[in-house]
Amino acid sequence: MTNAHAALAPAAVELVSVSKSYDAVAAVKELSFAIARGQIFGLLGPNGAGKTSTLRMMVGITMPDGGEVRLFGEPFDRRNLARVGYLPEERGLYRRMTALANLVFLGQLNGLGAREARSRARAWAERLGLADWMERKVEELSKGMQQKVQFIAAVLHEPDLLIMDEPFAGLDPVNTVQLKDVLLELKNSGRAILFSTHRMEQVEKLSDAICLLDRGRAVLSGSLREIKARYGKRFVQIEYEGDGRLLVAHPMVESAADYGNYAEVRLKPGADSQELLREIAARLRISRFEVMEPSLEHIFIDAVTKGDGNARA
Repeated sequence: MTNAHAALAPAAVELVSVSKSYDAVAAVKELSFAIARGQIFGLLGPNGAGKTSTLRMMVGITMPDGGEVRLFGEPFDRRNLARVGYLPEERGLYRRMTALANLVFLGQLNGLGAREARSRARAWAERLGLADWMERKVEELSKGMQQKVQFIAAVLHEPDLLIMDEPFAGLDPVNTVQLKDVLLELKNSGRAILFSTHRMEQVEKLSDAICLLDRGRAVLSGSLREIKARYGKRFVQIEYEGDGRLLVAHPMVESAADYGNYAEVRLKPGADSQELLREIAARLRISRFEVMEPSLEHIFIDAVTKGDGNARA
């Protein structure tokens, strides 16, 4: 499916005012968002924000107390889960079975024949550098290898919607890049991909859209590009020699993190970055002065600390 066709199709998954409580604790509160096909969507938030509770409702592990989950334009129906791949945060592999036996079994649960599941599992193992480990028991594999086996299990039946809880956990930098490349290929083939994480740098590189959760509520959601544009270019990275207290106390600076000869500065609304440069260059030796979009980490902290309730770009 091309991206153009995907844009016309119903959302792969949509949450409409979904809420979930456990005893007296509200884990998710009136949460709404939709994920289109051919889109990577990042669900963000600190530990305990409600990310895992949200994912579990999407795949029917738990049901919402209020609101509605829709899959492929239809009210939630377990028959549509055949088109969904799920990678849980806690690995669901049988530790004393071989990696290949696990994948064949899980593939069969998702509707594949044993021969087809075995063929696909071996092809994915070759792609992800696991070919020599397929006949080893899961308990003999490293955490990173187990994570890759779990990922293969989630994509083996070629789902239209892939839902992943902390997919990069346990992966070293090389394997993280490898998995990112695979996710981009799946996106370009028209799959909808949702992953939850608290690691901002991964979301920033991959996601088309995000939803930031805090204490079960969406405090920021929408296109990542539009969210960054709304915040404007008020962030400056400065490398300097001299007394950094000048930066912290400058009247144009709203906040500054000074690391000694390097500072990350947030300007006050309406401040002119070039005027700041002229003024500090008279008193500091500047080797780098770069005006930047806010990082997702800056946006995350700003939205949570200011309680930007239900903000939308």
